[in-house]
Amino acid sequence: MREIMEKNERDDGMEKTEIGNSSRTEEPVNYRGWKAMPFVIGNETFEKLGAIGTLSNLLVYLISVFNMKKITAATMLIIFNGTTNFATLLGAFASDTYFGRYKTLGFSSFASFLGLLLIDLTVVFKKLHPPHCKAEEGETCKGPTAGQMAFLLTGFAILVVGAAGIRPCNLAFGADQFNPKTESGKRGINSFFNWYFFTFTFAQMVALTLIVYVQSKISWALGFGIPPILMLISCALFFMGSKMYVKVKATGSPITSLAQVIVVAIKKRHLKLSEPEQPWLCMFIYMPPNSINSKLPYTNQFRCLDKAAILTPQDEILPDGSAANPWRLCSMQQVEELKCLQRVLPIWAAALVCNVAIVQLQTYVVFQAIQSDRRLGNTNFDIPPASYSVFLMLSMTIWIPIYDQLVVPFLQRLTGKEGGITLLQRIGIGMFLTVICMIVSAFVEERRRTIALTKPIPGPKGAISSMSGFWLIPQLSIAGLADAFTTVGQIEFYYKQFPENMRSIAGSLFFCGIAGSSYLSSLLIAVVHQTTKGAATGNWLPEDLNKGRLDYFYYLIAALGAINLGYFLVCANWYKYKGSENNNALGVEVELVRKKLLVDNEA
Repeated sequence: MREIMEKNERDDGMEKTEIGNSSRTEEPVNYRGWKAMPFVIGNETFEKLGAIGTLSNLLVYLISVFNMKKITAATMLIIFNGTTNFATLLGAFASDTYFGRYKTLGFSSFASFLGLLLIDLTVVFKKLHPPHCKAEEGETCKGPTAGQMAFLLTGFAILVVGAAGIRPCNLAFGADQFNPKTESGKRGINSFFNWYFFTFTFAQMVALTLIVYVQSKISWALGFGIPPILMLISCALFFMGSKMYVKVKATGSPITSLAQVIVVAIKKRHLKLSEPEQPWLCMFIYMPPNSINSKLPYTNQFRCLDKAAILTPQDEILPDGSAANPWRLCSMQQVEELKCLQRVLPIWAAALVCNVAIVQLQTYVVFQAIQSDRRLGNTNFDIPPASYSVFLMLSMTIWIPIYDQLVVPFLQRLTGKEGGITLLQRIGIGMFLTVICMIVSAFVEERRRTIALTKPIPGPKGAISSMSGFWLIPQLSIAGLADAFTTVGQIEFYYKQFPENMRSIAGSLFFCGIAGSSYLSSLLIAVVHQTTKGAATGNWLPEDLNKGRLDYFYYLIAALGAINLGYFLVCANWYKYKGSENNNALGVEVELVRKKLLVDNEA
């Protein structure tokens, strides 16, 4: 078996690819496949261990070391996470247009190391954080100075730069190492995606247990010193494999092509299609010979964009069949690529609202754990509050192989579909589970608060609930199950429904959705905090959860999720999968028209 794999990799490595236009000499690309994976996957594993090892316990750090209020720390981290994820769109653009994925990943990995190092320095040096607060002795907690906040925010800003390049490029860069035109290469890409999600989950579990324990129970300085060391190992592994990598050069961002369609459609908005029943007959059909994109059939949605491909007497066609001025005439292929993006956006918006529940749960479950009995059995060992999120990861890790190995084959026999169910059905199930998760979270919080008021346990900063923190496991397990459906489903959906040259943007769109969820979560917290401050029921989100009504807040998110699920079902019913419409007779007819135009141009 090993010999067969190596032979396939050698065959893959001899693939010839066109550089530039069709008139230039073809150059060989040596795909190393799995031989490059120890460096690629090793880089990603240590990068995730480093980044998650710091970010997973940052909320507790800001409260306990920087003496921030809970609402301030939570809002700050939500905005930071949102900015980090939104910046991936800029990172994908810079990678595709100027630098390429290799250079972008190399620079971003070093930036992440530097950012983690600066955050560790805020712990090591006493002048970079406020003095320790002893609230139990009646001492007033002193917050951070302007200089201390500036140093901390500088570390955050550098981490944003690092994440902007790493997150949208690491998946695509790993896939670049396999030849997508061969069967063994396609299998390698699929296996790489499986390894990617495995390392991501593994890194989160290690960070939420071992690293968080060191930070909370041993030393913040030591605990925050481990991530930059891991990030340095990640950088070393990445550059060690430099000679083995396939380094795809920047060829220009597909965003330019999308902009051309919009501009030309506006310019030609007054034109009418001469064949309204068969609009593709009067549209300009051209496919670049070196394009990596698959040909897309005509679709009836967003027909206003079709005008960008109307061929007029003023439009010039070059001898190779392309438009002389792409800002005056676009091809039907370009129009359909933009339609792919526009069809995905309503689904993306629904996922944005759905992810609000996961964002809020990951934040407030830490506060719930802080004010619960975290002792392990009858021992004096306290589970760190941030470590409870590991149950979300465990649920996701256990469910994914069960789904792939047992559920999918059963559904395939039942429905006859390749994946058992469609990708949109998978996302919809996850959204439904998210609503259930919020309802369960509200029940648990109501129980925790009632017990805290009736059977409290003395704590260092006030009474806590005698309810065991293990009661938080059900809501986290359901959240992990929902995440396995929505997150994995979204990534696969974007990857398959976007044109091939837009897959970096597809990856960044997923993270932009998480960014939007973070900003929406921050807005929701601010609105609820201000609205309920003077209400008869009292502030729902005070510093002391025992004096608030976090359960009402969870019910509110569940209601919003139910409304969003209804919106998603409407969008899913309207959605047309890429290449699924008119792909038989229409596809043949379009191809005949394309060949006729090429013959006419040559004549």
